[in-house]
Amino acid sequence: MKLLYFAWLRVRIGHAEEDLALPAGVHDVAGLLDWLRGRGGGYAEALRDVAVVRVAVNQEYVGRDHPISDRDEVAIFPPMTGG
Repeated sequence: MKLLYFAWLRVRIGHAEEDLALPAGVHDVAGLLDWLRGRGGGYAEALRDVAVVRVAVNQEYVGRDHPISDRDEVAIFPPMTGG
């Protein structure tokens, strides 16, 4: 799966994207966010409050219960503000 990180999430995590195999036991967006946060360091800091991040799977915004697979592109965004 391809993971993409945007804005301050990218800065805190330390890179804009990564490719990885879907971790065992992870089946949906919520599980992925929990797994990423469990990696510690910048991941834990960036994803401390997952309620404020938005997630798109294959360029479509989805909810936390959306299923994911190894073939997916998952993009994680911080809250957006208008101006």
